[in-house]
Amino acid sequence: MSEPHERTVEIVPEAGLHARPAAKFVETANDHDATVKIGSAEDGDEDLIDAGSMIAVTSLGVKQGEHLRIVAEGEDAEEALDALERVLSTPEGKS
Repeated sequence: MSEPHERTVEIVPEAGLHARPAAKFVETANDHDATVKIGSAEDGDEDLIDAGSMIAVTSLGVKQGEHLRIVAEGEDAEEALDALERVLSTPEGKS
């Protein structure tokens, strides 16, 4: 498998990574040929969780203004990171 790609993104939607933004994030993660994991950037090297799981993503409780660490590995890793960054950087209702 290829080298993992990583990005840290600030959460823009007012609701943070809950409800609609989380559903769009999970859908986007699952649309790519890549394994995507996420975790709070503030927690350093904590265990990353599966970005393709709605329960796992919402359990992080990430709020607007916080930073999320995204790690993707696979054929579409860079494309997945680009798409996920767009989801997190777009105010709710603007996508």
